[in-house]
Amino acid sequence: MTRTEEFQELRPLLFAIAYRILGSVSEAEDAVQETWLRYEGAAARPDSPKAFLSATVTRISIDVLRSARVRRETYVGPWFPEPLLTDPYQDPERSAELADSVSMAALILLERLSPLERAVFVLREVFAFSYREIAAAVERSEAACRQLAVQARRHMDAGRPRFQADRRSRDQLAGRFFGALREGDLEGLRELLTADVRLVNDGGGKIGSTLPVLGLAKVARVLSVAVAPFARIGAVLEAHEVNGQPGAIIRDRAGRIVSIWTLDILDGRIQTIRSIVNPDKLRHLGPIADAHAVIREKKQQARAAARDDVPVTGVPDEPR
Repeated sequence: MTRTEEFQELRPLLFAIAYRILGSVSEAEDAVQETWLRYEGAAARPDSPKAFLSATVTRISIDVLRSARVRRETYVGPWFPEPLLTDPYQDPERSAELADSVSMAALILLERLSPLERAVFVLREVFAFSYREIAAAVERSEAACRQLAVQARRHMDAGRPRFQADRRSRDQLAGRFFGALREGDLEGLRELLTADVRLVNDGGGKIGSTLPVLGLAKVARVLSVAVAPFARIGAVLEAHEVNGQPGAIIRDRAGRIVSIWTLDILDGRIQTIRSIVNPDKLRHLGPIADAHAVIREKKQQARAAARDDVPVTGVPDEPR
């Protein structure tokens, strides 16, 4: 097998490692590309391509994360990972760990860890690397890696989200939620939300409010009021799994992406609704709409409908 073939075979794993360490699709892809360049340029062929490539992409990701953390500290409003619609790495024996580790809630929780803790946690808890392999990847002793793993696990267990375990029930609930949104059904929405539900927007300070909407009454009201005119301007809510959890893509009439929504479901109700509208975090998914123009047109339609007293339905506006 050639180096190119070896690399391509392992590429899904390398991306999966980098994305979970970095929380960024674009940065993960760059880390994987840099890994290939180092592998291609290595004078000697390693005995284990998997060990060499996994260690290389881990070290690159740690360095990138250290730089990224400085930018994230000055990020305007809530910071969410770049959404991932499809995880290229599949492992039936670790499917549960893979799905849990890529969720928005888990990736946000990983932000609490230091870059080294995060890398060790990802390699050990998600991909089941041995401590010997991890030590070689992060260039620390096995004892140090064990300690880092204990610290990371303690932080993660303290805040680990609990999701709806029954995937079929979860998806059915998400379908009812998006149906209620399209219909502007206030009571239907209230039945599907937890008492302490949160509606949070990541617009990077460019679009929408940076303040979350908290509580059943407020969130249901914001959602029901916001649904009015979107459908009339051709916008479409497309249900789609996002980061292994129920979500949706909102597109304008030309099919361009306005925002990505994700849902956290707990005990048969929706606990958190996240909206990602920062265009910088959506470009890897396809053409991006001018969200400001879409929202302006929506408001104009809402005012026209109010003057004409015409009932309308649509998809939700960004959290304000």
